Amino acid sequence: MDRNSNTYTFIYAAAMVILVAAVLATAAMALRPRQDKNVEIEKMQNILASVNIESTFETAGEIYADKIRNQYVINSKGEIVEGEDAFEIDLKREKAKPVEERLLPVFECETESGLKYIFPMRGAGLWGPIWGFVSLDDDMNTIYGANFDHQSETPGLGAEINTDWFQEEFKGKQIFDNSGNLISITVTKPGQEAQEEHSVDGISGGTITSKGLEQMLLEDFNSYEEFLMKKKS
Repeated sequence: MDRNSNTYTFIYAAAMVILVAAVLATAAMALRPRQDKNVEIEKMQNILASVNIESTFETAGEIYADKIRNQYVINSKGEIVEGEDAFEIDLKREKAKPVEERLLPVFECETESGLKYIFPMRGAGLWGPIWGFVSLDDDMNTIYGANFDHQSETPGLGAEINTDWFQEEFKGKQIFDNSGNLISITVTKPGQEAQEEHSVDGISGGTITSKGLEQMLLEDFNSYEEFLMKKKS
């Protein structure tokens, strides 16, 4: 075949594209188990961080197995759904469903100060999804710890939701008012008045992300309300 012909050029280019695609697909398949394991370990670390337990990539699995004493899935009525794995629940998929059809994961952790309940959260920031885990004391009212993260919020602004200084603000805050109504947590803007026990300071310059996180907490705690009320009674 004439190497200077258009036919040769087309066949050569097509062969190279197919070869490169095959190499990349093979590499992706070979790396998938390691990637899945990394995601699993990171999730364990985030769950542990919500109850103020530090871990590393090497220690997370062992600590998680020791501290997370129970995990289960409930529905919007606060009833346990049998046959479901709380760790494997995809919140993105669940939040696309009506509330009454969602599967809601719950994790129980034994800490030095007693049993804590951990609730996964997912919402929307300014540029993409935000998510996290919030733990409550066994009074089902007082926040024990929180861990948040994001996909693409602005560095130095909305991205600050995953910093220690912001997450520390949530400790000791309460999600029910004195009348027993679920009001969650207000993330305040400068000059905004709110009850101290039910609010944290927002991120300067990150108002939309802050309000997205506030809405995430309210919506997701509302999803768990029946379960919370049963545990409180």
